[in-house]
Amino acid sequence: MSRLQRLWPVLRPALAGLVTASGQAPLALWPVALLGFALLFHDHLTAPSPRRAARMGWLFGTGYFAGALFWIVEPFLVDLARDGWMAPFALVFMAGGLALFWGGALWLAKALAPRGLAAVLVLCGALTLAEALRGWIFTGFPWAEIGHALIGAPQLALASYIGAHGLTLLLLLPAALLGLALARPSAGRAVLPGSVAALLLAAPLALALMLPPRALPAAPEAPLLRLVQPNAAQRLKWAPEFVPIFFRRLLDYTAAERPDGRRPDLVIWPETSVPYLLNEGKSLTDILARAAAGSPLVVGIQRREAGSYYNSLALLDAEGSLAQTYDKHHLVPFGEYVPLGDQLAKLGISALASQQGYGYRPGPGARLLDLPGIGMALPLICYEAIFPRDIRAAPARPELLLQITNDAWFGQLAGPYQHLAQARLRAVESGLPMVRVANTGVSALISADGTLLDSLPLGKAGYLDVALPPPSAPTPYSRFGDIPALLGALLLLFAALPRLVQRRLGPLQ
Repeated sequence: MSRLQRLWPVLRPALAGLVTASGQAPLALWPVALLGFALLFHDHLTAPSPRRAARMGWLFGTGYFAGALFWIVEPFLVDLARDGWMAPFALVFMAGGLALFWGGALWLAKALAPRGLAAVLVLCGALTLAEALRGWIFTGFPWAEIGHALIGAPQLALASYIGAHGLTLLLLLPAALLGLALARPSAGRAVLPGSVAALLLAAPLALALMLPPRALPAAPEAPLLRLVQPNAAQRLKWAPEFVPIFFRRLLDYTAAERPDGRRPDLVIWPETSVPYLLNEGKSLTDILARAAAGSPLVVGIQRREAGSYYNSLALLDAEGSLAQTYDKHHLVPFGEYVPLGDQLAKLGISALASQQGYGYRPGPGARLLDLPGIGMALPLICYEAIFPRDIRAAPARPELLLQITNDAWFGQLAGPYQHLAQARLRAVESGLPMVRVANTGVSALISADGTLLDSLPLGKAGYLDVALPPPSAPTPYSRFGDIPALLGALLLLFAALPRLVQRRLGPLQ
């Protein structure tokens, strides 16, 4: 018991962060996340120094990211004998590394404004800016952001105006005032911040409920899309005895007849679903075209060019000819390439270089595909859909977002559902329907307001025919991006200005 008492100052914030992570999918308990961050603000107020605040914030963040991102161990369990020993290290370093952003935010906020209302307002701004920073630095990893807890809440509709960072502020501001109320020693002094917190929580909720729906239903003549999900477990996906089984499954689902005799206007396969290189030649495209039976076909496939490999999406037209390709440009560090690998090759260390065939080379950037009879689509491969900036980088506004992915790497518990939740957020931000085709699930059609219209569940083989809904009008977020939310976060830092002026000039006489 005495040992537990000594460890409790360390365990308490870490456990609080772990519970707060239940706001992320699949649990999506956003009220629990709200209370968890309120506790973080309370502890920040009572921390005696910036160093102690940073330590407490790092512990809270480590528990949070360990709880939200525990699925990060799954890729190391695919080949357990070879890679399993790295799994705990991956989780520890990922959780602890991302928590450094929160620890830095708490240190800065405590240094700028150590107490009172200014302290919690400054921390709201600092945490929001820290979340924005981790979405950019080292190519970014904006997964399990604070605002993602509201994807399952009515406030999601407001993302069409303020994006993910705006949702972060919507969650943190009432949590900050609740934390301030908890830190007040007398009930009377806690009434005002508690009441304002309730108002800040209720007002966006009411506004979101009053907003008119952005999404329109699919028209009777809407394009018919077939989403094909082979359910190839990652440990079996490339096994020689299973490759023909999964490939035949894809072909059979593509060729399946509808009761009304209508062929889909487009058939879509998931990421790296074709077990051969695109360069295999016409014999491969003939097999694919025969199964598609006159329907254009989008496939995830690898291709090789000039000694380098690309993670690609290929569009075959109704005759089976290669019409367009897109190469994934936002690659996963250490998963799809090794940072500085090509530069190391110039020094003679070629085993990490993409041009030597170790990992992928990135494509040139965002581009649109012209889908026959459907319109312009923005292709997204796997985790490119977690970056709103990649969507806003499109050369023009498309009619739909088209994501192909292989979430078999993420396991069966949280990762695939969090990836799906972020796809819903991207649809709301852009006002565009999202067509999502995943190897093991969840394949889905998402409307422009984030509604999950239809889906194939995780771990099920099959196909889904869906009518494509139209896009909505361009959203404010699609025009202004994160600028309003980040300006709001910066303005909150100005709450520390009176104290800084006083520290500089001394008390006014």
